[in-house]
Amino acid sequence: MVSSWNRMSPNTFPAMAKCCANYMNSQLIKMEATLYGFVEGIALDNTGYLSEGSGENLFLIKNGTIYTPPLHASILPGITRNCVMTIARDLGIEIVEEKLAREFLYIADEVFFTGSAAEITPIRSVDKITVGAGKAGPVTKKLQKRFFDIIEGREPDKHGWLTKVG
Repeated sequence: MVSSWNRMSPNTFPAMAKCCANYMNSQLIKMEATLYGFVEGIALDNTGYLSEGSGENLFLIKNGTIYTPPLHASILPGITRNCVMTIARDLGIEIVEEKLAREFLYIADEVFFTGSAAEITPIRSVDKITVGAGKAGPVTKKLQKRFFDIIEGREPDKHGWLTKVG
């Protein structure tokens, strides 16, 4: 369960920086989500549009098209975000980077987070409203499969993401 509610001023969250490596904005997002009974939170940027989770980038899918906030929406340019966008293009899936209204979360067919720890994590509900069928949708599953096939060596790494160690 994820909450997109931000009762704090959007200016409370430092934009485009992980302050002194303390990840203060991430801590504030997570603390507020937990306070209101959610597992994770989704922050809004300083103009009220979708930004990111406490440690993840955000993707929404509607009618087979992937939408994600642009870099100027107070998000950090995630490595996994970039990988997912590359994989989506390889699969011929359209990606749109644009400012997204919070309400888009409620009408999306699929929503997922990406991050070094989250990898590709489907979101089942937002503000206690079920997203799609309440489980990973077909586009999310397709992206997950390709992502794990590459990082686990079942598919060639044509983008040079992996470094052989040992």
